[in-house]
Amino acid sequence: KIHCPDCKLRLKNCTRGCPLYKIVYGSGTTIGIPLSETLHLPTRRVPDFLVGCSVHSTHQPAAGIAGLGRGPASLPSQLAVKKFSYCLLSRLFDDTNKSSSLVLVGGKDSIKKTKGVSYTPFVKNPEVPKKPFSTYYYVGLRNINVGGRRVKIPYRYLRPDRNGSGGTMVDSGTTFTLMAPEVFERVTGELEKQMKGYKRAEEAETLTTLRPCYNFSGIETPEFPSVTFHFKGGAEMALPVENYMALASGKVLCFTILSENGPIISSGPSIILGSFQMQNYHVEYDLQNERFGFKQQECN
Repeated sequence: KIHCPDCKLRLKNCTRGCPLYKIVYGSGTTIGIPLSETLHLPTRRVPDFLVGCSVHSTHQPAAGIAGLGRGPASLPSQLAVKKFSYCLLSRLFDDTNKSSSLVLVGGKDSIKKTKGVSYTPFVKNPEVPKKPFSTYYYVGLRNINVGGRRVKIPYRYLRPDRNGSGGTMVDSGTTFTLMAPEVFERVTGELEKQMKGYKRAEEAETLTTLRPCYNFSGIETPEFPSVTFHFKGGAEMALPVENYMALASGKVLCFTILSENGPIISSGPSIILGSFQMQNYHVEYDLQNERFGFKQQECN
């Protein structure tokens, strides 16, 4: 239960407000006022459910944020679910009223392996005093292949050290996958090498801050090298082209993985897997068995 100082049963007894909260997530922060509510679900009533009324965030305010991390205030933690999954619609549906699905699982169903899902174990979170690190979901990304060629990424970027630097985390709240500059340059360097026959669209790169971008005017069926993430345990995420290239304008397509040197990347994980790369995937967080799962499917 969350109780504010001097606040008992009635609001008129309060002599001072609750302290503000500050939550740091993969690509930003949100600050606001904590509230205790009763959550009504179709088959369950949850009293003393903690919610936050945001008064400031680093990004454009959203209608709401469902926290799914490991922290005590997250939706899975407060509902004590053992597994949850989502399936994010393709960005082609942006102009419709369709929405993605979120499934929360408890009881015996949480033990079962989901048919067709590839799993990789979660990596233990770094034990450092920085609070946000304990809420992240780390996975063991072993290598990245572009066009069947393994990108040479130094090991220090693939595994978090004792200070929390390095490694890979999954964050549905981050749109495009972010990489430390040293990792990004190696990945895009291989991509550019394999696409050197196509014309670079430098103006689009300046306007969108995405790179590389290519102009495919006059080309009916352009060919793209494959982009595959290889995880510990053998799980492979082979991204469809629409999950790593996006239309910028006309016949210009841009790579949708970004180089980032912000506070999270510079002192934390080297790679943050974002939601754009996971569209049209069933994505599963198996908290009971401490593993991350996924399978490509059409989300509808």
